[in-house]
Amino acid sequence: MGLQCGIVGLPNVGKSTTFNALTSAAAQAENFPFCTIEPNVGIVQVPDKRLDCLAEIVQPKKTLATAIEFVDIAGLVKGASKGEGLGNKFLGHIREVDAIVQIVRCFEDENVTHVNGTINPLDDIETIEYELILADMDSVQKRSDKNARMVKSGDKDAKAVQPVYDKLIEGFEKGIPARAIELVEREVELIRDLHMMTIKPVLYIANVSEDELHEDNDMVKAVQDYAAKNGSESMKLCSKIEAEIAELSQEEKTEFLKDYGLEESGLDILAREAYKLLNLITYFTAGVQEVRAWTVRDGAKAPEAAGVIHTDFEKGFIKAEVIAYNDFVDNKGEAGAKEKGLARIEGKEYLVKDGDVMHFRFNV
Repeated sequence: MGLQCGIVGLPNVGKSTTFNALTSAAAQAENFPFCTIEPNVGIVQVPDKRLDCLAEIVQPKKTLATAIEFVDIAGLVKGASKGEGLGNKFLGHIREVDAIVQIVRCFEDENVTHVNGTINPLDDIETIEYELILADMDSVQKRSDKNARMVKSGDKDAKAVQPVYDKLIEGFEKGIPARAIELVEREVELIRDLHMMTIKPVLYIANVSEDELHEDNDMVKAVQDYAAKNGSESMKLCSKIEAEIAELSQEEKTEFLKDYGLEESGLDILAREAYKLLNLITYFTAGVQEVRAWTVRDGAKAPEAAGVIHTDFEKGFIKAEVIAYNDFVDNKGEAGAKEKGLARIEGKEYLVKDGDVMHFRFNV
């Protein structure tokens, strides 16, 4: 799909350690700011137990999961919107991603310095939010000033968009990010070309110590409350443990998680949460050659889903044969589902559902 989640945060909060564990890409992780200058990009498989169930039934020659891209972006400091630290690089890289995963430090460790000298996760969140709002406001203000001159000349398009610019600037002045400013769909379309950073969805990750994996400390609760109040999601992980898990074999990983009383790693949860953050869903194809998970945006129609496999499938789309995941599994595969009359033929207007098992008919 070409969609990316950018991993952001202040220096030394565990960004690169988390990214390394996610991608095994060996991004630098040192105890000083700005060790990650150029953004590292990694492609991460999205764990999906449904894929394993389908493979068990079909017994294919190979099984392929879907994936998501993560970008490790340089740490931000106060004043980034004015070019402090690596501000311009940081902001430029955030503009290029589709969603933001913010790592927030929620652990004490005297051996790991904090850029502000104290551990306060809400201050960390607000520092980044403030800098992004300032940068967005600067962009919108410049566009608004130029647009206002066009309004005076009687430009109809300029007149239509000017109230949206005014609404955004008013919200920014109150410290409200674009994602929290009430905009109808038409208004969002009018300002899409601004590529605002604060309109992107955010997932907050509370990075904790090993001792705090099973019980939320006050810092974690503060992050959870902040995310909930601002219409965002949050989760908890220990980047130190995740880094250890990443180096283990599957058998060792299972035993390690069991020792810590965990059913799955935090990174598996993160991959799935990031996938949802990007408003993505999965459909499957299931045949003896391969069982495969495919990524489409939520709300995609059948031809668009077909085009993910090959553009010719979309161009020559005729129909899609669809079996709901549960129907496929409950009836031990395609033949069983068809015997029960659970295979449907859908046309061009069909909205793909998460978990659909699909087969496309098309003209070459």
